Amino acid sequence: MNYLMCSVGRRGELMKDFRASMEAGSRIIATDNSPYAPALYLADKQYIVPRIDALEYMNTLLDICVKEKINAVTTFIDPEIMVLAENRERFAALGIEVLAPYTETAKLCFDKYEMFKYLRSCGVRTPMTWGTFAEVKAALDGGEVSLPVFVKPRTGSGSVGARKVFDLDTLHAAFEQDPSLIAQELMTGDGCFDLDADIYVDTISHKPVAIFSKRKISTTIGGANKTISFKDERLFSFAEEALSHFKFNGPIDVDFFYKNGEYYLSEVNPRFGGAYLHAYGAGVDFIKLIDRNLRGQANESIIGQYDEGIVMMMYDSVVIKRQTRENEILTDV
Repeated sequence: MNYLMCSVGRRGELMKDFRASMEAGSRIIATDNSPYAPALYLADKQYIVPRIDALEYMNTLLDICVKEKINAVTTFIDPEIMVLAENRERFAALGIEVLAPYTETAKLCFDKYEMFKYLRSCGVRTPMTWGTFAEVKAALDGGEVSLPVFVKPRTGSGSVGARKVFDLDTLHAAFEQDPSLIAQELMTGDGCFDLDADIYVDTISHKPVAIFSKRKISTTIGGANKTISFKDERLFSFAEEALSHFKFNGPIDVDFFYKNGEYYLSEVNPRFGGAYLHAYGAGVDFIKLIDRNLRGQANESIIGQYDEGIVMMMYDSVVIKRQTRENEILTDV
C-alpha cells in the first residue's frame, strides 16, 4: 500500500510507527509547503507543495497520487481536513481512500460552537458553551455558570488561544478583541479529569472498532505530552453512542472530560492525534486496521484490548540535512 501523508510538519514519530507496521513494499509519500518540515525526511519520497488554500493545491495532490500510485491519503493538520473531505469523490475516482470524515461531519468538527449545538440536539453530554459575550454574561447573571470560564477560538486548533478567564472585564475584552471566541464552563474540581481517546472508525462499517483512552498528565500547546492509559466500559459505550451521530472515516482524536461521575465529549479532531503515539506504543495499531480496510476487509472490534497504566512521555528529536537550494528538498549530509 502507498500512503500520501499531507502537511506532515513535525510528525516524524508517527511516520516511524507507520513504517514499522507497513507490509514490505509499501511506501510513504509526504508533502508539506516547507522544505524545513522534519517529518518529510522520514518518508520514502517528499514533495514541496503549494499552501492548502492555493487554487492549484488539489490538482497538485491528485497528480502526486497518480504518479505514486497512492492507495490512501490523510492529513496531519485540521484546516486541511475539509479540503480532503470536499474532494473525496475526486480521490475515489482514482481508487484512493480518504482517511478523513465526510463533509458535514468535517464542518461540525472544525466549528466548535456548531459541534456543541449539534451534540446537545443529539442528547450527548458536552460542556456548556456560549458563542458570544452576551450569551455567557446572561448565563453568569442567571446563575447557570460562575467565573472562571474557559475561552478558545471557535475554529482554532492546537490549543492556540485557549485560556481561563477569571473576571468579567477580561472576558468582555477578550470577545471584543476576537469575536470568534467561544466560552465554556470550566471542567475542573475534585474528581474531574481531562481525558483523551484515540479511536479508529472502520472505513467499511463506519463504526468504532478501536478505542484507546488515556488520562492527561501534562499538556502543552498542541496537546498532551504525558498521558497514562486507563479503561472504562462506560467511556467506551458513551463514545460509541456519541460517534453514531457522525460519519467519520479512519483515525480520530476525541477529547473528553469526566466530572461528577459522568463523561462529557468536548471536541473531536478527525485525524491522527499527536498523542496517538501512546496508543501505538501500547499495541493499538491503527496502521494494520487501515491496511485491512484498504484490502476490502472490515475490522473486528478490538475496543479496550490494551493494558492500563501504560505511560507515554514525549521528548524532542532532530533531523539533520543539507540545503542545496532555497525552497527545495534538503539532501543527506
